[in-house]
Amino acid sequence: MKVPYLKAHKAHRATAGDLPGLTAVARLDRRTKNLTKRLLPGEIAIIDHVDLDRMAADVLVERQVAAVVNAAPSISGRYPNLGPQILLAAGIPLVDDMGEDVFTKVTEGDIVRLDGETLYVDDQVIAKGTVQTAESVAAALAEAKAGIAVQLEAFVANTMEYLKRERELLIDGVGVPTLKTSLEGRHVLVVVRGYDYRQDLVVLRPYIREFRPVMLGVDGGADALLEAGYVPDIIVGDMDSVSDAALACGAELVVHAYRDGQAPGLERLRDMGLASVVFAAAGTSEDIALLLADDLGASLIVAVGTHYTLTEFLDKGRSGGSSTWLTRLRVGSKLVEPKGVSRLYQSRISGWWLLAMVLAAFVALLAGARSSFAAHAMFEYFRAKWDAFLYWLTGLI
Repeated sequence: MKVPYLKAHKAHRATAGDLPGLTAVARLDRRTKNLTKRLLPGEIAIIDHVDLDRMAADVLVERQVAAVVNAAPSISGRYPNLGPQILLAAGIPLVDDMGEDVFTKVTEGDIVRLDGETLYVDDQVIAKGTVQTAESVAAALAEAKAGIAVQLEAFVANTMEYLKRERELLIDGVGVPTLKTSLEGRHVLVVVRGYDYRQDLVVLRPYIREFRPVMLGVDGGADALLEAGYVPDIIVGDMDSVSDAALACGAELVVHAYRDGQAPGLERLRDMGLASVVFAAAGTSEDIALLLADDLGASLIVAVGTHYTLTEFLDKGRSGGSSTWLTRLRVGSKLVEPKGVSRLYQSRISGWWLLAMVLAAFVALLAGARSSFAAHAMFEYFRAKWDAFLYWLTGLI
């Protein structure tokens, strides 16, 4: 993965003359998932992301950014998040704690220069931060592991609070909307654009062909389905990370509204002239998708890219994690997760080797057949039959 970045760095250095460091176009946004939609290879991403999580880092690597400048600390010590480690492993420089001023002094599309800990626009120093290295990240992660007990206490407290607020929904299904798409007695494939979702969708292709489950995309999971060659039947979420193409694909739309009545995605759908139903509930869109499938009679729920480890709960925030944990207790008897199954076994023989082996076997069989009298007679027989067929076909014409 390092080669594209090195090529980008050389190109930018060439245009910047003999100035030290890395010179590139700056893209900035306080919400990392919004920024990644605009990033191009070789650009510098300026973010404001405390505890940079694995999912955000994976997308930044996928976008082939030249460097990441974080206004906030990428590891706060709250828990051992993996994002910084992923960036450095991919050869992407990471500079932390640049401060809030970077968002007022840099404009989208500016040509900036990152030299060590310092960010420049032209010759003006914009901000200074802390260069992260493999050693500094490893030390910060070791310290963060010591604070897990505090996070567990907060997690349990938030779990109890969520249970009090959503008891009727979790126990009796109160508030679950009715859909036109029938889920009764059917398998439902719930896709979230989370860890390893692409690989797991590939592994599930035989299952999808055989059982033809209802396709339910959670926010960006709808685009994940389209990328894999499938059309979602239902899209659930606050609609902030779904493309217009996915929203207009004909799927039934379920807008996640919060308990205070806010439904951030509803206005967008109205502007597009798309009909939708509203599902008001606390917790995450991923949770309400699982509850929806369960309450509407799904016989089996197959979840791809969903969150279930402690680190993933903390990546999403403590309150979101507590709702996810309780939701899994509710739907656990129906829930199947192929998460990471793509890493369980990978064939050591590539497709090209298999093709070469088949061709070699065919050549050997053909050579053996030519030296056999019986095989030669059989070939002559089939050739005579083929000539007779061609003669008959010519007569018809």
